[in-house]
Amino acid sequence: MTFSVPEDKEQEMRKVLTTVYDALKQKGYNPISQIVGYILSEDPTYITTHNNARSLIRKIDRDELLQAMVKAYLAD
Repeated sequence: MTFSVPEDKEQEMRKVLTTVYDALKQKGYNPISQIVGYILSEDPTYITTHNNARSLIRKIDRDELLQAMVKAYLAD
């Protein structure tokens, strides 16, 4: 199976992740650990409801997110 994520979709995912990261940090959580926990388990309770973060992150397809993350990691 081949995945292709359009550039505008990647920008939207980046915006959502930044918002979620900031919300988690504001609430005193370790944002990286919480986001990784969510990605691995798809359990929304890893993400706070603060600033609507939980609702936002659920709009992102995990497969597309993982593809964008690997692409960004390898591009550096």
